[in-house]
Amino acid sequence: MVRIIGFLVGLGFAGVLLISLVVNLVGYFQSPPEPSVEHEFHLHAKKLKLQSDGPFGTFDPQQLQRGFQVYKEVCAGCHGLDLVAFRDLHQLGYEEAEVKAIANQWAIEVPSVNPETGEVATRKAIPSDRFPSPYANETAARAANNNALPPDLSLMAKAREGGAAYIYSLLTGYRDAATYRNEAGEALPAANHPGDGLYFNPYFANLNIAMPPPLTADGQVTYAEGNPAPTVDQMAKDVSAFLMWTAEPNLQGRHKGGWAVMIFMIIATILAYLSYRNIWAEAKRKVAPKGILEPANVEKRKRASRKAGVTE
Repeated sequence: MVRIIGFLVGLGFAGVLLISLVVNLVGYFQSPPEPSVEHEFHLHAKKLKLQSDGPFGTFDPQQLQRGFQVYKEVCAGCHGLDLVAFRDLHQLGYEEAEVKAIANQWAIEVPSVNPETGEVATRKAIPSDRFPSPYANETAARAANNNALPPDLSLMAKAREGGAAYIYSLLTGYRDAATYRNEAGEALPAANHPGDGLYFNPYFANLNIAMPPPLTADGQVTYAEGNPAPTVDQMAKDVSAFLMWTAEPNLQGRHKGGWAVMIFMIIATILAYLSYRNIWAEAKRKVAPKGILEPANVEKRKRASRKAGVTE
């Protein structure tokens, strides 16, 4: 009796779920949801080709140094690199003395404690320190940025869909909301125009972003001789490549290790196959007689045939 009741209860639940599914499907097809303004005007990241792309990708030290310069002069005032230490700049081609000088001359000092008084203090950075945050805490960051919180950029290239291409698109994607038209030629509704302290950028998820355009003019950062002209497009590419490095500093080593493992696995597979062929080349497959072919069964069949007078 208990099993029957349990079966009926389960059947009732399954029926309710089935009815709910059918009702929702009918409602969806009869009144499909209308696309939102964000969906109609949002753009996917532009294509960006970097030397680090693909399974054979490597970093371009010169581009990374240019990207670090853009970060230092443009981005560091609002965004930190909490997971990157100054000594990691060795991987960009900087010498030890250069790394020490960069750390010592960094505009934002490292939080510390005065050993004599025990009071909160700051000090010059050293190579083992991580890049200090430009704000003391989240409250101070929001107070300085119209209640918006500037994100840490250490893993930004991995935290956003599109990676470095998203960063590049965002930096070069600011538009005038009043004159912007989407791919269908439609104007942005007035209700979605950016308010005070916001800026229109179709590459941002909800179209309006609190960060003002960081790269506003060619030559905003002065590159050393022998480098490409510091156009807005070039600076955006360089800092995107740099942030790809901060998110994945071991990318080159991982690629080399991956290819070494692949080559080893291919060689090991070939050797295993050849060993198999060598060991079993002369071995004959033996089929164990079963069923009517089993000797005992054959003898029984013969006796039964003789007894019945049947000649095989």
